[in-house]
Amino acid sequence: MQSTLAWPVEESRRVPGWVYTDPSIYAREQERIFGGRFWNYVGLTAEVPRPGDFHQTYVGENPVVVVRDHEGQIRVFVNRCTHRGSQFCIEPRGHADSFICPYHQWTFDLDGTLKGVPFRRGIGGKGGMSECFDPARHGLEQLTVAERHGVIFASYAKDVEPLEDYLGPTILSYFDRVCDGRPLQVIGTMRHRVAANWKLQVENLKDTVHAALLHAFFVKFGIWRNDQNTEIRVGPRGASSVLVSTASFKPAAAAANEAITPDFDLEDKRIIAYQREFEHGTGAILTLWPNLIILQQLNLLAMRHVRPAGPNACIKSWTFFGYEGEAPELRKKRLMQANLLGPSGLITIDDNEVLACAQDGSAASPFANSVLEAGKGSGDADHLMTESALRAFYDCYRDVMDL
Repeated sequence: MQSTLAWPVEESRRVPGWVYTDPSIYAREQERIFGGRFWNYVGLTAEVPRPGDFHQTYVGENPVVVVRDHEGQIRVFVNRCTHRGSQFCIEPRGHADSFICPYHQWTFDLDGTLKGVPFRRGIGGKGGMSECFDPARHGLEQLTVAERHGVIFASYAKDVEPLEDYLGPTILSYFDRVCDGRPLQVIGTMRHRVAANWKLQVENLKDTVHAALLHAFFVKFGIWRNDQNTEIRVGPRGASSVLVSTASFKPAAAAANEAITPDFDLEDKRIIAYQREFEHGTGAILTLWPNLIILQQLNLLAMRHVRPAGPNACIKSWTFFGYEGEAPELRKKRLMQANLLGPSGLITIDDNEVLACAQDGSAASPFANSVLEAGKGSGDADHLMTESALRAFYDCYRDVMDL
């Protein structure tokens, strides 16, 4: 068996199995990708509407707290007390006037300032903090924050480029297509663990070939066919990409349908009832480096955050949303179509199973390679029969990871 981690000579047309399983690679990802000069999705402004509102999330494996401070500014803190390293925030979401660490009750203002230390001057003139202790030097660690049209991003880097430049004009235009400035409103959340490396989940949304092969539901009802009108656009450095496809709502040929699902039909077709909202595309999948998917499927809108949970697992957090003031009929469609996704959804359940199979295969044969030869190059395409967005992702990944 090989002992060194060398990328295949075919470059991004091959992906070695060890990239999904090796602990040293995973540790390097935490440092270079999630801790690097990149923007990480951390939530929606609608989740912290008032000063004092907060929620917990993650940047890579690191827990962070998103809070709106007393002045209305959004802050993102590493969830680590600067005293002894305990997580100072326990509740997943809520409202607070300050954060008090449960271990020794160091108290922090909503701007991260350390404003209270019990027994700082000791008791009865004995003990307490040393004379050189300066509370101003022990505030919470803050990340750099950017917000656009109600979506919040954070970065460990202080010199990260502006979000708009980071996304580039093409990806930004598709971001603004869904997050267009109308106030967003959270209508539901779900979370589930998948026995697969985080990159396999991100890849899956860039893999345009599998949808009409794996998801019989899509084919049966004409939601996704491999011959439908399609745009694939790849952003700067290959890091982010978008797939926009337009359903014909024409089911596959009768013979093929019978072979796939002989007696299957829907008693209630509201789950696939579609109301046109956007100029083009019944489905748009925007994958933002490193691990956010903005999903429009029919009338469903969701932020799909893929959190690494060790080399062999990830946690998918879904935030379903709509627009404030939208018609009740449209809101009902969004909620109904959420049943296509999630751990028991009619679509996602297929992905969860097959990604676990892919992880098992990579673990069993870490020096075998996946083959990405469909289509040409690592750029844009006008058809689904390509793996160009996957190759573009690994062009960027290999550069960042120095592989």
